[in-house]
Amino acid sequence: MPNIFLVEDDRAIAKNLTLLLRSEGFSVIHAPTREEALTALAGDPFDLALIDISLPDGNGFTVYTEIKAAREIPVIFLTASGDEASVVTGLNMGADDYITKPFRPRELVARIKTALRKTGRSPAAFNVCGLRVDPSSGVVKKEGREIFLSALEYRLLLVFVNNPQSILTRDRLLDELWDAAGEFVNDNTLTVYIKRLREKIEDDPANPRIILTVRGTGYRLGGSHVSE
Repeated sequence: MPNIFLVEDDRAIAKNLTLLLRSEGFSVIHAPTREEALTALAGDPFDLALIDISLPDGNGFTVYTEIKAAREIPVIFLTASGDEASVVTGLNMGADDYITKPFRPRELVARIKTALRKTGRSPAAFNVCGLRVDPSSGVVKKEGREIFLSALEYRLLLVFVNNPQSILTRDRLLDELWDAAGEFVNDNTLTVYIKRLREKIEDDPANPRIILTVRGTGYRLGGSHVSE
């Protein structure tokens, strides 16, 4: 899965963004300061950077410069509303895009996917039991026929796709969906969405092969799965 480098000092924004991006099929490395961001550059590689221009110990432009010196990846700046000068500076430096706070989560995800597609780093499609999930386009197909899922159903499916070897507890699923969904999700709601999702993706929802129940624990992805 593509790895996103998030440089953002606001902990609440960083937490919500991390949950959102993970629900969309990305892994996330977070650094809250310029110093920590520069240190993280020596660690695991990543495919795209989201950089807040205003940081408590400097600005995002220096982080951008260090990133571009180390690797050629897309960079999207996060900027405060009305800060036109910073936007112009970032674009003149060669940034791929910018988005103004407060932003719409779906718009940010769309811009990230667009930037990744341009560099060939978009998330890989995933196949299991005749179901094909393509995170780069958001399209889900069953035996070649497109299936239309609600936003929360799609995010729920991506949690399983992104954790194919794991047993996912109900608490884990609720944690993954809570902030990313932008709506109230409780245990009863989760049960309803698991049922609805199975009705759309399973050949026989009463005897599921894709989303399996692990009694007393939670759920796991079934069948043999292949990433393209």
